[in-house]
Amino acid sequence: MIITCLFLLLLILLAIGAPVAVALGLASMITIFVFGDESLQSVAIKLYATADHYTLLAIPFFLLAGAFMTTGGMARRLIDFANATLGHVKGGLPISAIFACVMFAALSGSSPATVAAVGSIVIAGMVRSGYSEQFATGVVCNAGTLGILIPPSIVLVVYGSATSTSVGNLFMAGVVPGVMLGLLLMVATYVIARIKDMPAMPRASVAEWWVAARRAAWGLLLGVIILGGIYLGFFTATEAAAVAAVYSAFVSLVVYRDINLFRAPKVILDAARLSVALMFIIANAMLFAHVLTSEQIPQAITQWAISLGLSPVGFLLIVNLLLLAAGSLMEPSAIILILAPILFPMAKQMGIDPVHLGIIMVVNMEIGMLTPPTGLNLFVASTVTGQSLTQVIRACAPWLLLLLGFLAVITYVPGISLALPRALGMM
Repeated sequence: MIITCLFLLLLILLAIGAPVAVALGLASMITIFVFGDESLQSVAIKLYATADHYTLLAIPFFLLAGAFMTTGGMARRLIDFANATLGHVKGGLPISAIFACVMFAALSGSSPATVAAVGSIVIAGMVRSGYSEQFATGVVCNAGTLGILIPPSIVLVVYGSATSTSVGNLFMAGVVPGVMLGLLLMVATYVIARIKDMPAMPRASVAEWWVAARRAAWGLLLGVIILGGIYLGFFTATEAAAVAAVYSAFVSLVVYRDINLFRAPKVILDAARLSVALMFIIANAMLFAHVLTSEQIPQAITQWAISLGLSPVGFLLIVNLLLLAAGSLMEPSAIILILAPILFPMAKQMGIDPVHLGIIMVVNMEIGMLTPPTGLNLFVASTVTGQSLTQVIRACAPWLLLLLGFLAVITYVPGISLALPRALGMM
C-alpha cells in the first residue's frame, strides 16, 4: 500500500508538470504524514540529514572547476592541441573534436558542460571546413556524454554517495570504459570520413604541435593531479574536487588570464546556482530513498526478484531497459538516487559488483542524455548551434546504435570496468 501510494503520487506530480525535485520531496512527505507518525520538524531534520554527506561536497567544487574552465580559455587550448595531434588524418576535425571532448570530460565531470564548451568552438569550425552541420552536431553531442563517464564524474559521485561505494574506485573504473568509448567514436568517425571522402587538415609541424601542447599543458595537468592524487592517497575524491576548483581558478585568473577579478564573482555565482539546483534534487531524492529504505521496500523487491529465479544476465537486461526508459524522462542524478537504493541490494544479492553496477548505470545515463523528450545534451546542442531540437535529435540518432552496442559490452564484460581498480590494488 505504501509503495503504491508513494509511486502513484510521484507519477501524478510529474504528470502535472511539477519539477522532479518537488515531485520527489512532496511525494515522500505526503507518504510519511499519511502512513507514518513523524512531525514536520522530524521530516525537516531528515531532509537535512539525508543530504549531509561528506562525499556530496565534491559536487559544488567540481561544478566550480568546470565553470572556470568553460568560461576561461582552457577548452579552446585543448581543442587546438587536439587539432595539432589528430587534425591531419581523414576526418581530422571531428576526430579532434572527440579527442577534445575526452580531455575536457577528464576535467569538468559534466556532460552538458563538455558539449557547451567544445561544441561552441568546433561545430562552427567543422561547418566552415566543409562538414555538414548535422554531422558535426551529432559527433560533439555524442562525444560530450563522456563527461559523466570519464572521471571526475559528478554522476559517479552521486552514485557513490547513494550506495556507500568508494568514489575513488568508481573514478578508476570509469577510465577504461571512457577511453574505450572515445576510441570507438573516433574509429567510427574515421570510417565514415573514408567512405564519404571528408577533408583533412594540413599536418602540424613539430614546432606547431609543441606550441599547442605547451599552451594546453596546464589543463592536461589537472587530470593527472586529480587521478594521481586519489590513487597515490594524497587526497580523497572530495578533496580532489576542492583542489580542482582552486587549480582551475588559479590557471584561469593568473596563468591564462582569460578571466579577470571582476568576472570571477559571476563565474562563482553561476556555479553556485547549478550547485543549489542539483543539491536540491539530491536532498529530495534522498528523502525519497529514505522512505523506501525505512519501509524495507528494496529488500522486498529483492526477495521478489530472487523468487522469480532471475539470473544475473536476465537481471542486468531488465536493469538496462528500466534505466534507458528512465533516462529519457529524468535527470541522471535523480535517476541514480531513486533507483540505486532499489537496484543495489538486488545486484549485491546476485553477486554483481557495486562498482560494475555504477558504471552500467552511468553508461545508461549517457544514452539518456541523447534521448528525447528530456535529453539534456540535445537542448544544449540546440542552444549552441541554433538548430531546432528535431534537427539535433536527427543528428544524434545514428550514433545511438554504437552507444547501445557499447552498453551491451560494458554490461556483460565486467572486466572492462573492474580491471584498472583491481590492477591498482584498490579492490
